[in-house]
Amino acid sequence: MTPSSLTGLFRLLTACAALALSACAELPQASQKKPDAAPLVFPSLPDEPRFVYERTLYTSADVVEEDRTSAFRRLVTGEGETSGEGVVKPWGVAAWRGRVYVADSAGGGVKVFDIRNGRFFTLGRDDKGALRTPLGVDVDDAGTAYVVDSTLKVVKVYDPQGKYLRQFGGPKILSRPTGVAVDRAGKRAYVVDTGGVDKYNEHRVRVFDAASGSHVLDIGKRGSGEGEFNLASDAAVAPNGNLYVVDTGNFRVQEFRPDGGFVRTFGRIGRSYGQFARPREVAIDKSGNVYVSDAAFGNFQIFSGDGQFLMYIGARSERDAPARYMLPAGIAVDEDGRVYMADQFFRKVDVFRPTHLKPEEGYAVRQPKSNAK
Repeated sequence: MTPSSLTGLFRLLTACAALALSACAELPQASQKKPDAAPLVFPSLPDEPRFVYERTLYTSADVVEEDRTSAFRRLVTGEGETSGEGVVKPWGVAAWRGRVYVADSAGGGVKVFDIRNGRFFTLGRDDKGALRTPLGVDVDDAGTAYVVDSTLKVVKVYDPQGKYLRQFGGPKILSRPTGVAVDRAGKRAYVVDTGGVDKYNEHRVRVFDAASGSHVLDIGKRGSGEGEFNLASDAAVAPNGNLYVVDTGNFRVQEFRPDGGFVRTFGRIGRSYGQFARPREVAIDKSGNVYVSDAAFGNFQIFSGDGQFLMYIGARSERDAPARYMLPAGIAVDEDGRVYMADQFFRKVDVFRPTHLKPEEGYAVRQPKSNAK
């Protein structure tokens, strides 16, 4: 083939690639619903919908947009689409200003899906702040993240940029930590020490000064009475400052005042609405409603602050689909009322939007690069 022929062929390939690239830019992303697809709402009609399924987060590719250079390279070289970095075994979930923090108990670190800014990064990979088995995660109003590492038996703290700041706890004071909750001001951290058969007296919530790491007080002990725990797994702080604890082995949720005083309990073992089979994690919205994931039911239930059952979302399934779960775990509610539900088996986080919120409203919406912060 002559040089002029090669030049002509190269120009033809370049033109075709550019045309294909511009065409790709017009196509919707695979994760988007078809324009005529009916929204998946909860509860279903004819009841008044309260939530609508919005999207699912699997990998970094669900929040990080592919640039034109990368797309062009794939077309020219024949590379497959980048699947992105995913989560191996999602456990705890937290949400703050458009970011979704997912503790990856098997993959190491906390994967952060920054929906608002189209970014993805991981907490706990640098030497000092390295995580081995992160389980619980929470974020205060300033964006400071608190992560429980069950192997190291500490809580590690990171700033909004993901920089490691400090840690507290340790094997001398924490036995089997699984969950963490922080008040909005970042003053108190509540660490759920689950205990076990060989740790009979260590079923409790240990309270720390979140800034200094000093131990303040303990809440609860082993038992089934009011204010007692059997394999508690998670906790969340309500807008009024009260603490809600998932008392897994007693199949209930308990509420306490900040000073540890018992307020109430709700739920019991069973298969009906408002009952529990294997409650895992808890989250609370700005109105004080309580959201509890259940690994056996494959759903999350919503209660009022005083424990009245309101509704549920999800069902157990062996096939992945929106609001279908095999091993649901962490749950979080953000400032705008969006709910984030993690499933360990399907390695995903489903996102549900309250129906009063428009799709383009709230923090968890991709912003133009010029406006992203």
